[in-house]
Amino acid sequence: MIRVYTQLEQGTQWLQRYRGIKPVFACVLGFTDTGLIPGISAAGATSRDRQYTCLADAEFLYNGVTSHPQYPLPPLHAGASPVLISRAVVEALSIPLYLFNAGLPQPPVVPTIDLGGTSAKCLSQGCALELKTVQHLLEQGLIWGEKLAKITPQGYVIIGECVVGGTTTALAVLTGLGIAAAGKVNSSHPVCNHAQKWEIVQAGLKQAKLLGKDIFSDPLQLVAAIGDPMQIVVAGMAISASRSGGVLLAGGTQMLAVYALIKAIVKAFDLAWQPTQVVVGTTRWVAEDPTGNTVKLATEVANVPLIATQLSFALSKYEQLQAYERGFVKEGMGAGGACIAANLTQSWQQVEMLQAIESLVGKYLAS
Repeated sequence: MIRVYTQLEQGTQWLQRYRGIKPVFACVLGFTDTGLIPGISAAGATSRDRQYTCLADAEFLYNGVTSHPQYPLPPLHAGASPVLISRAVVEALSIPLYLFNAGLPQPPVVPTIDLGGTSAKCLSQGCALELKTVQHLLEQGLIWGEKLAKITPQGYVIIGECVVGGTTTALAVLTGLGIAAAGKVNSSHPVCNHAQKWEIVQAGLKQAKLLGKDIFSDPLQLVAAIGDPMQIVVAGMAISASRSGGVLLAGGTQMLAVYALIKAIVKAFDLAWQPTQVVVGTTRWVAEDPTGNTVKLATEVANVPLIATQLSFALSKYEQLQAYERGFVKEGMGAGGACIAANLTQSWQQVEMLQAIESLVGKYLAS
């Protein structure tokens, strides 16, 4: 149920090391006005819907199915929120859950650790965040990564994310770090909107006076110019957590960007970390997306094991889940990482995973 796509030996060793161990699950919530651009994301049918996607996903991940949620899951053109996958695993395995507000326009309605960040402006402006905010969020990430690792001694931390428009800020950061990511990233659309993303990134790089530079020397200034608040928090968490345990960066393109950012940060500020403790874990729909090139991108980032759950919805009784097989949604809210954990912790196979997810979807639709 888990395939290693890059760095086979390192990825296999990581999986063997943490088999049978229950993780803790941290989900870092952030927002960028980039996600409001018409057509940029399918994580919400309209720009207005996408303003509340993160709040709704956080509420559902924490509470599960409730009769009157304050923020219902937003309507999608096709498919269903990946939080249904994450919640099904967290609920069934009783995985400890921690939600972090890295920078949202308004606070979630469920218990969340507020890191004192802010939401980001559209990256096309070239001034997405204040540099002091980015510095503060890195410090908070480093602090909380150490705390999370202590909760699961000899174990691992799953770090998921929710940032609508985050694959576009990921493309921006990867490009700013000198990685040829154009045409390789993923999206929640069935066919990735590469041209739209690249146009926005080029505008942001130009506004930040980074256009044409091979590598931007200060990774914190880069995030301040064209990134989002989740990226820097997760980078900090992974750096410090890796010193004493495993880290599963649960996501696709966005977590590959975080991994590249980690490498730049530890080099720029001479920070200690354990790279062999860190893997990127996602879904098969991301790893094998024919309209992106995640495996090639992981190779460009270098030395990062890319692993993915082989979960399939081809035989699901729900059309909303079958849509994943047609390229909709693909990933989010740590869905791929949660499924990897289900296999490692309880040896769940396709049947158990599909049963748990469909059971939750059934309750959700009935509510």
